Amino acid sequence: MNEITNVLGAMQNGDPRAASDLLPLIYQELRRLAAAKMTSETPAHTLQPTALVHEAWLRLSNSDQQTWQNRAHFFGAAAEAMRRILIESARRKRARRHGGGQQRLDIDEIEIAVETAGDELLAVNDALEKLAKEDEQKAELVKLRYFGGLSFEESAEVLKVSVPTAKRWWAYSRAWLFEEIGRTKQG
Repeated sequence: MNEITNVLGAMQNGDPRAASDLLPLIYQELRRLAAAKMTSETPAHTLQPTALVHEAWLRLSNSDQQTWQNRAHFFGAAAEAMRRILIESARRKRARRHGGGQQRLDIDEIEIAVETAGDELLAVNDALEKLAKEDEQKAELVKLRYFGGLSFEESAEVLKVSVPTAKRWWAYSRAWLFEEIGRTKQG
């Protein structure tokens, strides 16, 4: 058992110092995951990897459900927290872009913006929610790999499936999401 799993166990047993012991152990890996997620964002994105890590940590550490079984389970929860933060940020930007607190302008006076990474993230999220209704485990795999940056081995461990099964699910899910996003853009 690794040190992170030991500290998670201590947290589960109510050790008040465990949370402060956990952050230094996981910070660099969370920062790496956040940086990987931020590469797909536009350069003008205001949320930085460090802020994403801190916000995710606050959500995880303030959660009433601090019962992570092991390292992979914790990073799966962290990936989900980061995904939700990015989705919320993209929705706030879209709301502002679509009139939140703005005045009307004549259409001839404005330039039409091209689709941004935030719009793409929302399209992936919408398609992912539809996939979750069809197959929850495949949708969870996408969250772990796409939003959490987990490897096939780590994702398979969280989902309690074999690595070949995770790879098959990944191939299916990617194709399904591609088709769904394409169908949504056309419609």
